Amino acid sequence: MPNQVHAPILSLLHLHADEQGDTHFGTEDVALPLQDFAPPAAPFNASAPRSAMQYVLIRLPVGWVGEAHPSPRRQILFCLSGSLRITCSTGATAMVHQGDGIVMSDVSGKGHKSEVTSAEPVNAVIVQ
Repeated sequence: MPNQVHAPILSLLHLHADEQGDTHFGTEDVALPLQDFAPPAAPFNASAPRSAMQYVLIRLPVGWVGEAHPSPRRQILFCLSGSLRITCSTGATAMVHQGDGIVMSDVSGKGHKSEVTSAEPVNAVIVQ
């Protein structure tokens, strides 16, 4: 296994629920050690494999506002275009813009609310 002591870190926004069911934002740090990932290409930084079962492509129209809900399963959303405001049950908010990723593990409790804030639809990939 490559030495991860000096590996770069990719910090992702992390939405999670506490024991009382309230949702909060934090970060999830992912180490990216140098790996011989795709020989014969030169080594590059890549995380350890993570389990996933499927992915979903979504488009949320301009002005879309969702109801509060927990995530259906632990998942990660990568925003391809547009921007979203995500609001925790505590009222804390975070913006997710094109190129951002957010880990959503609030699979129980009060959940979160999402709304499109951009003048263009949000296109995203959700990996579950």
